[in-house]
Amino acid sequence: MKKAVFVALIFSVHVSAQRNLFSPADSLHSKRVSAISIGLGSAWSGSMIGLHEVWYKNQEKSKFHTFNDGSNWLQMDKLGHVYTNYSISRFSGDLYKWSGMKNRKAAILGAGIGFGYQTTLEIFDAYNVDWGFSWYDVASNALGAGLYLGQELAWEEQRTLLKFSYHPTEYAAIRPAVLGANFQERLLKDYNGQTYWLSFNPFLFSPDSRFPKWLCLSFGYSADAKLIGNKEIYTHSIGNEQVTYVSSRQFLASLDIDFSRIPAKKPWLKAVFKQLNYVKIPFPALLFQNGKFQGKALYF
Repeated sequence: MKKAVFVALIFSVHVSAQRNLFSPADSLHSKRVSAISIGLGSAWSGSMIGLHEVWYKNQEKSKFHTFNDGSNWLQMDKLGHVYTNYSISRFSGDLYKWSGMKNRKAAILGAGIGFGYQTTLEIFDAYNVDWGFSWYDVASNALGAGLYLGQELAWEEQRTLLKFSYHPTEYAAIRPAVLGANFQERLLKDYNGQTYWLSFNPFLFSPDSRFPKWLCLSFGYSADAKLIGNKEIYTHSIGNEQVTYVSSRQFLASLDIDFSRIPAKKPWLKAVFKQLNYVKIPFPALLFQNGKFQGKALYF
């Protein structure tokens, strides 16, 4: 929940800002910079206030403390941090590039906003009895922001994309308090249904290649039967029967589309296409789990 609030808020800023002027400014546009900065600042502070009231206010408090959760959830939560930081950094950087700001400065600002926002959440966690300040989370945040920033500094574009997909699973109904009681909660909390993807075009560095620049290879990672964070086995009672679930990692390979590279002449259409790059499209996939390969006719 808390990881999605910022993205949702700055999306509204992005859309309203580009409603009439979709093309980036030729030079630094001070009014756009001011509007973006005020919008992002308001989204940041507003979401922190909202999260405190909804998420943290009723939690038992403690002194500042750290929390070692590096082995929990088969590292799916850490990939969530990587993806969220990458997405916020890219989104914020794109906004500042739209203002006419030079690419390097816009990218640094975007990465700083992504990392700073998530670090603020870590400070909140540090005073919660059940959680704590996690250095693994901080490292994951830095990795996500760094993946965005490194590509911008090297190529002034994103040649490797981080994407997300989700499908409902049977496991959330077993532990709804932990994995979610409705679709919105499960989308954010049921790691069994989440998949994080790395999408790229292997021929993008070959300008003479006839391979379509918008077509990507995509490699995904997910978890299965993961019902408790720090244990791999979970036993559930169904009537008089005991059902045991053993968690495992899933590795996937599929195809994907880089929508930002689809030829489009109209600026508004380019802007729409670019926003589709945060989510992996449904497509056939090859899944590897517990030493076995399995084909999926359509995976999302």
